[in-house]
Amino acid sequence: MQLGRDWIEAHIPHRGAMCLLDGVLEWDSQRIVCRASSHRDPANPLRVSEALPAACGIEYGAQAMAVHGALLAADGAPLGPGILASVRGVQLRVARLDDVVGLLRVSAQRLSGEDAHILYEFSVAGDTGELLRGRAAVVLDARRAA
Repeated sequence: MQLGRDWIEAHIPHRGAMCLLDGVLEWDSQRIVCRASSHRDPANPLRVSEALPAACGIEYGAQAMAVHGALLAADGAPLGPGILASVRGVQLRVARLDDVVGLLRVSAQRLSGEDAHILYEFSVAGDTGELLRGRAAVVLDARRAA
């Protein structure tokens, strides 16, 4: 089953340029790895002036987590709005992402949680290695949790 950008846009709340991921490379019940090329797009909505700060990689990780949640959803329905409740232990190894030549490899691993409240570890890597990493607490469906 090919999981590309069209599938992602149909299953997470992000649309158009704000959908940062191109596809899913691999996944299982605990982990997902996605690919992205939007970091090089001059029209990337997260750009500040001419640069895409490395901290924007947190959003790439959050979208990978949302895709993982959609893949695990029992009914296959699109996810509602989620909340990135907290981000901890973020380590930025570069200043910006737009100068990374190849594709980004965005990984998220579920560390603990239940259906709606989950703790993930995420990382973003390029051809030269890891660019950033951190942990995030996520509420996958904010309407259901409210």
